[in-house]
Amino acid sequence: MNTRTISGRLRGAAVLALLPLLVLTACGSGDTGGTAAVGAQASPVPTDDPVAAVRKVDSAAALLPADVREAGKLKVGSSIGFPPGAYYPNGTDKAAAGQDIDLADAVAKVLGVELERQDASFETILPALGSGKYDFGTGNFGVTAERLKSIDFVTYINDGQGFAVKQGNTELKGKVTDLTQLCGLTIGTGAGTTFEATLAAQKGVCAKAGRKPYDVKVYSENAATLTALQQGRIDVIMSTINGLRYQAAQPASQTAFLGEFHRLDVGFAFRKGSPLTKAFQAAVDELIKDGTYTRILKKWGTSASAIDASRINPPEHA
Repeated sequence: MNTRTISGRLRGAAVLALLPLLVLTACGSGDTGGTAAVGAQASPVPTDDPVAAVRKVDSAAALLPADVREAGKLKVGSSIGFPPGAYYPNGTDKAAAGQDIDLADAVAKVLGVELERQDASFETILPALGSGKYDFGTGNFGVTAERLKSIDFVTYINDGQGFAVKQGNTELKGKVTDLTQLCGLTIGTGAGTTFEATLAAQKGVCAKAGRKPYDVKVYSENAATLTALQQGRIDVIMSTINGLRYQAAQPASQTAFLGEFHRLDVGFAFRKGSPLTKAFQAAVDELIKDGTYTRILKKWGTSASAIDASRINPPEHA
């Protein structure tokens, strides 16, 4: 074995050793929860704290049900993924950080309630809303026609679906605009996500085009997805626009973002018919009006996902 081979293997091992620090599991529309790590050394937590100055707004708080105002608490099922959405910068025994964390905390302050945050894997949160386990859920949940049948949403950003490949990939070089571009490739994505649903719904496109079908591998943790990409077990990752863009900006991830595929509104998720939605909509709109919203998105580098006003149950983007 020559020294060049040894050096190459050591570099590869170093990259793989950094993967948990870079990935911290998925964010997504939706998110896949999973193992958290110590924190991305290449991406320290921003020091700005827009939430600190947020105060209760009586007009918004008055929209809460009387029992909620009296209790002063709400239970939130939170899928902790990777930056910029939600992640653990200093380990699971320390506080989570990210855009979704800041926005939920800011909304709670506007409404004058405390949050009881319970970490949960993405695919378990929406079903648990109906049972009352959580009052609402966060995890970069994309608004889709199928989800609207059983879930209410209050929107707070516009994100969506995108693709990324390993740097140096020669099969996919440009933006993916049609899933036939993926024919013959292996795609890695998260369990229970809009990405998995989209790929499953369109699985016949390659056969119609007379080409070899794409294969889909589903992972419960995004760290495993990125490791599979680096090791060549998958060719491309399908995940959130903001998450993949952020990941590609970290040199050690060695990924290249291929652009947006399909935009989706993203929102707080509630059981169907929840009495909380109007209060949350009013709170998000207050944050937009007073500039806190803009500061939070700027802090996490997601200003391109800003919305002008929150909506309850908007139709899925065409």
